[in-house]
Amino acid sequence: MAKEQLVTNMEDKLWAAADKLRGSIASSKYKDIVLGIIFLKYISDRFDQRFNELVTEGDGFEEDRDEYERFNVFFVPEKARWKSIIESATKPNIGQVIDEAFIAIEKENKKLAGVLPKIFSGADIDQRRVGEVVMVFENSDTLLIEEDALGRVYEYFLGKFAFMLGQGGGEFYTPSSVVKLLVEMIEPYEGTIYDPCCGSGGMFVQAQKFVKAHGGNAYKLSVYGQELNADTRRLATMNLAIRGMEANLGKTHDDTFHGDQFKDEKFDYILANPPFNISDWGQESLLNDARWKWGVPAKGNANYAWLSHMLTKLKPSKGVAGIVLANGSLSSQTSGEGSIRAKFIEEDLVDCIVAMPDRLFFTTGIPVSLWFLRRGKKRKGEVLFIDARDNGVMVSRKLRELENEDISLIADTYHKWINGVGYEDEIGFCKSTSLEEIQKHDNVLTPGRYVGIKEIVDDELFEDKMEKLVSELADLMSESSGLDEKIKKSLGAIGYEF
Repeated sequence: MAKEQLVTNMEDKLWAAADKLRGSIASSKYKDIVLGIIFLKYISDRFDQRFNELVTEGDGFEEDRDEYERFNVFFVPEKARWKSIIESATKPNIGQVIDEAFIAIEKENKKLAGVLPKIFSGADIDQRRVGEVVMVFENSDTLLIEEDALGRVYEYFLGKFAFMLGQGGGEFYTPSSVVKLLVEMIEPYEGTIYDPCCGSGGMFVQAQKFVKAHGGNAYKLSVYGQELNADTRRLATMNLAIRGMEANLGKTHDDTFHGDQFKDEKFDYILANPPFNISDWGQESLLNDARWKWGVPAKGNANYAWLSHMLTKLKPSKGVAGIVLANGSLSSQTSGEGSIRAKFIEEDLVDCIVAMPDRLFFTTGIPVSLWFLRRGKKRKGEVLFIDARDNGVMVSRKLRELENEDISLIADTYHKWINGVGYEDEIGFCKSTSLEEIQKHDNVLTPGRYVGIKEIVDDELFEDKMEKLVSELADLMSESSGLDEKIKKSLGAIGYEF
């Protein structure tokens, strides 16, 4: 059986297990339970894999922690190993066993200190249901211990939980196709990468995949992130840990505007999906902040506070940022936002704007665009506009995804434009625009204003087209007539004849 099919089957099982937890405890806790068990299974499987290798080598180093650390494998104490967890899965104290397992793992691995969720023995946790979730993992195919397969399952759960948690979930989950596009656009091969609202760390994971896919060394990419929510920060630490990624997530969870964890740092790359249109971000206590060199951002909307913060974090000569923001940020003229945007353009800091298709996010229908800000631009005095609203495919009634072909098309267009090789304007899709032309349009950055409307080629004969339209109209009229009769009959049956 192909790995792809195995992963799909496992996703169904895992979701069924999570569904059992739903209703017995608050959703804010059951996501921690399921993700905690996924994490425990994964590091235990990795440990067992390395343990067996050491047994084969025959030197007696199976309990030597150094033999695990040098292969980027967490050392798992005996009481926390999966076989010990399984032995207690049907016992009434399974929650206590898992909590103690996490305490033991944290004690042996300083990188995980204070991170793992020790909530399984709480009075409000149904122990039988926790045991059932554990058993689901026990029956899984061992191929799932492969890093890529587990990563996909992990991301699947993040997506599902974001959907169930409603609007708030969108604060820590960005659709993987959007993240992939951001990464493909800025190409973070090596250097420092920063996300000021890093959520579960998805931007960093995709950046690592990008480097590996292009034959680079992921250890040459230093990761920096900050997250306001303590639980989400722990989730990011776990997410990065299972992929062996070293990351500096600051000393603690904190507000990026009021408690910047990296005040004196400048970065090569920034990737971010800041919460859209925050209305209460404490502007009044930051009026004299040095980050607002282009103007004080609006009190009732943090969009330009995020943009200004990130611009001040880019390295002066080469830093580049890819940012997801609501479309309103492209054209707003209220509360000084138009003035700040005009200064961004005047200083030639905007490199590219991509209008995205709708329905990409689990938790919001707000249309979004991608901002690419760059210090030391190659194409000075120009901005590339891309209108990608027609790209992507609907994967459900409410959700759209960008396919790999869409991502390649958009990213390749951007790179061709930057390098001046093979790029041409395309009506309805892309346009390289001078700063003077943007300024004539009151510094509005909506791509549709510049790329124009795609010409529709219609080579069908007029007579053929009319014949088809008349036929369709006749079918619709016939269907309408039939429905009228059904309605008339139904009303007559309940005494309302006409």
